[in-house]
Amino acid sequence: MDDAPPIPHAGVGFPPPLIYAAGLLIGWFIHRHWPLPLTAGASRMREIVAMIFMATWVVLMCWAFATFLRAHTTFLPNRPAAALVTNGPYHFTRNPMYVSFAALYIAITLLINSWWPVALLPGVFIAIRLAVVAREERYLASAFPSEYAAYCRQVHRWL
Repeated sequence: MDDAPPIPHAGVGFPPPLIYAAGLLIGWFIHRHWPLPLTAGASRMREIVAMIFMATWVVLMCWAFATFLRAHTTFLPNRPAAALVTNGPYHFTRNPMYVSFAALYIAITLLINSWWPVALLPGVFIAIRLAVVAREERYLASAFPSEYAAYCRQVHRWL
């Protein structure tokens, strides 16, 4: 039996989107010095695919945010959750906001037309997993032990 007090919140002391922004900025900076374009010149198809990813980001982020508002809980990882959200996009993935930021990252990568952010994306995913998601999962397991365990058995972390 564990007598440790419950964790008050996930303890993520920075906005998680900064990790995605850092990957994009580093990739863009490298691209400025050593260009490695996805396609030669302008590509209407690349722009259309980028807009599809951008729309995916908007829809998924708004849906996740609205779901949190309806549950009267916070989406900020440095505040305590009032409820475990398992409906809306959380019925399909435990991390729809981070999946949506990945869609935005891919959209921007396509728009800047560079392989460098693509090469950095696995590192971004690892940083999000270790610095953010692991802490959030530890907190949710502490705050909602049986409900979160059941939820994890039913819904994948990503997709």
